[in-house]
Amino acid sequence: MKIVTILGARPQFIKAAPVSRVLRKHMEEKIVHTGQHYDANMSDIFFEELHIPKPDYHLGVGSGNHGKQTGEMLAKIEEIVLNEQPDYLMVYGDTNSTLAGALVAAKLHVPVIHIEAGLRSFNKKMPEEINRIMTDHVSEFLFCPTDTAIENLTNENVTHNVFNIGDVMYDAVLYNQELAKEKSNILAEAGLTAKNYHLITIHRAENTDDIENMKNILEAFSKIDEVKVWPIHPRTKHKLADYGLNLGDVPNLKVIDPVGYLDMLTLEANAKKIVTDSGGVQKEAYFMKVPCVTIREQTEWVETLSGEANILTGTDTEKILAAVQKEVNPEYKEVFGDGQASEKIVDLISKK
Repeated sequence: MKIVTILGARPQFIKAAPVSRVLRKHMEEKIVHTGQHYDANMSDIFFEELHIPKPDYHLGVGSGNHGKQTGEMLAKIEEIVLNEQPDYLMVYGDTNSTLAGALVAAKLHVPVIHIEAGLRSFNKKMPEEINRIMTDHVSEFLFCPTDTAIENLTNENVTHNVFNIGDVMYDAVLYNQELAKEKSNILAEAGLTAKNYHLITIHRAENTDDIENMKNILEAFSKIDEVKVWPIHPRTKHKLADYGLNLGDVPNLKVIDPVGYLDMLTLEANAKKIVTDSGGVQKEAYFMKVPCVTIREQTEWVETLSGEANILTGTDTEKILAAVQKEVNPEYKEVFGDGQASEKIVDLISKK
């Protein structure tokens, strides 16, 4: 059996790694990297350190408007699928790469496997929401991370080959946490001590493209006395410079360059609290039992909100400040599976 896997961003490679490790024991896999997100951290060392298979194809699509980017992917992925003639095409999550792969396969009558199916923010202004919905509705196998995702699909009358197998990202975190303990020295390098700092990540366009939102966010950070560390995304850094907003005005803030995945896991695991607008970081915080504050109005990971393990604030300064300062003691539950999602996926595919 042959599977073509479409990936477009570093987080998708990290999620795909545990699945590929199991998949390749039983089947042939070809990995296509669309190049949707250029990432300088995805050098050879990225694949070697994290034990991730290197892509068989590099499409080099790069960034651009949604239509142009997705259209270019469609043409290039179609050529590969026609050449490889796979039994299945596998996609992850909700990027334009996900949608492009799913549409090509559906048009060519190649069954689609969607991992992280059934997620919904119920905000169609988010391009990711459109990608999720459309991919789910053309997929043959829908592997869901939670019961909530199953319910979302049931409400849309999608019930064929829908399985809750747990979250492949949990598989990845469990595996890579051990590697991080061996290889990461980021705390010493950044002059940090465990549970004595807040970790910040802000990169979503809905925040960074709005000067008022960024002013509110920085004002909140300025009122937080404790040490804060921010591995800043280059796009966020450029936006702040364009707005004339100076991070030097924020007390006790350590701004560092973007870090690799193992260093990021170490920073997350040892933080007192995490303040983010990232979907993946919300989950990683939950996996590591670190309280999280999410600077968004909605989250697709509603399970993390239980017991205020994760608090949504939007960009209101006082809400952000109150959430960061609030003492919480959540009960973390195994709502994301048992860390064996990859084995379950391969087992279910093999039986069909």
